[in-house]
Amino acid sequence: MTQTPADDAELSYEAARAQLVEVVAQLESGKVPLSESMALRERGEQLAARCQAWLDGARATVDAARQARPES
Repeated sequence: MTQTPADDAELSYEAARAQLVEVVAQLESGKVPLSESMALRERGEQLAARCQAWLDGARATVDAARQARPES
């Protein structure tokens, strides 16, 4: 079952990363036909973008917390 970008919005960081690791392993195996490799590469880019969005959100949360913290 292929997920769509809309479905990706529901993925946790851990789930997206696990799927990305699986995609990379398949690509690195060299046992995937070219057409499937191209689809896997596209899927990997989608998953990487989802992971980056999670990390960006976490960084923004940490930065906001630091700015809200009173100076000592």
